[in-house]
Amino acid sequence: MKTDPMSPSPRDRGAPELSIVIPIYNEEGILREAIEGLAADLGQLGATYEILLCENGSTDRTLEIGRHLASERPEVLVLSAEEPNYGKALRLGILAARGRFVLCDEIDLCDVDFHQRAIRLLRAGDAEMVVGSKAMKGAADERPLVRRAATRVINGLLRVAVGFQGTDTHGLKAFDPARLTPVVHRCVVDRDLFASELVVRAGRTGVQIVEIPIRLREKRRPAINLVRRVPNVLANLARLTYVIRFHDHGSPDPSDDGET
Repeated sequence: MKTDPMSPSPRDRGAPELSIVIPIYNEEGILREAIEGLAADLGQLGATYEILLCENGSTDRTLEIGRHLASERPEVLVLSAEEPNYGKALRLGILAARGRFVLCDEIDLCDVDFHQRAIRLLRAGDAEMVVGSKAMKGAADERPLVRRAATRVINGLLRVAVGFQGTDTHGLKAFDPARLTPVVHRCVVDRDLFASELVVRAGRTGVQIVEIPIRLREKRRPAINLVRRVPNVLANLARLTYVIRFHDHGSPDPSDDGET
């Protein structure tokens, strides 16, 4: 992990209840407004929190704006993955998080409604990981048709390739890091498939996973074109399939006590 040298050290801060991890790439147009709005909304949760902005290879002023936000707001920390790699940035943020619970969000969502529902489940001990599903019954996915179709294709491939049991893997998540950090360390792929591997491996390890429906309305077009992401997604899916089917012998981890 590389902590941005212009951002305060996390060691200088008391551990919060919540760590919100947000990968960012070329987000100069919405970064400040999104974080200021998120910080205002987080007051509804009745919890202390930190926001980890995990910059990864931006070519615009994203890193500069992130540094300014960190200098203005003690709850904001900037990390840098130094290359355009969503999965690497997300992993860095999760492993740097110090909160009792970790929430993985997207800068164009900042969905505090999901945060509230997920934290309620985690605090009550009714889940160890909560996945915000844009594909389950009750969800409202307002993205363009091609992106909705891509989500369903990936989920279908994961079901066939590695026995995924749920309805969604990418996007909003909340979890107990004491339970999930060992799973993060076992993950072998990055980029777009890291988030999917995390959910798949969590299920295979017996983590108590609860899916809840979300309403998905993005604030801007994706920073990386969908077509450009396809080769990396397929390559990582092939690698993940090989590792789980052959290295993991195609069966749940030894500690597995059943699918959720």
